[in-house]
Amino acid sequence: MATEQTNWLELMAKQTQITQVLDTNQYTEKFGLVLGKEDAELLAQDRADTLRTEQRIEFGQGILPKIIYAFCDSSYIMQENYRDSLSRLQEIFFLYKNEMLDEITDDELLEFMREQFENVCFGDFDYLEGTCLDIFAQAVRAGYSGYAASGGRGEFEKFDIVTRWDKELYLEALRELAWR
Repeated sequence: MATEQTNWLELMAKQTQITQVLDTNQYTEKFGLVLGKEDAELLAQDRADTLRTEQRIEFGQGILPKIIYAFCDSSYIMQENYRDSLSRLQEIFFLYKNEMLDEITDDELLEFMREQFENVCFGDFDYLEGTCLDIFAQAVRAGYSGYAASGGRGEFEKFDIVTRWDKELYLEALRELAWR
């Protein structure tokens, strides 16, 4: 009986997820991004697998529609990589909800992820996961809570240990080379 009930609940959750994902097409098609029913089914299965792997559960509306709305206008997500990108973002999201001990809200984490994905990682999922979110998660676990005031915006610069490209410095170096 419990197995039948679990399967029924899982099927209902999966169907709800598929419907929610397909409903986002009305908004995302203006960015050239549309998911088909098969894509939505695969994403729902990826969600179930990731939740199982990360030992998490979701109630109500899942996180995937929020991920879709947060990332649909990204410079680095195109129709060709849309489904795979969403799947990866979903995995990264749940991993780091765990890594941050659920101290950060979904919206704060999504804001942080989006900002880093666009402005620091330039679409590199491995850098987002293995560097930006890892460093930030360490700070959160150590007690940092400044992200609450900013909603997750502008936080990574406080912890970033990598020297970034500076356009003005680059142009100055070019001018110096030109005078030699």
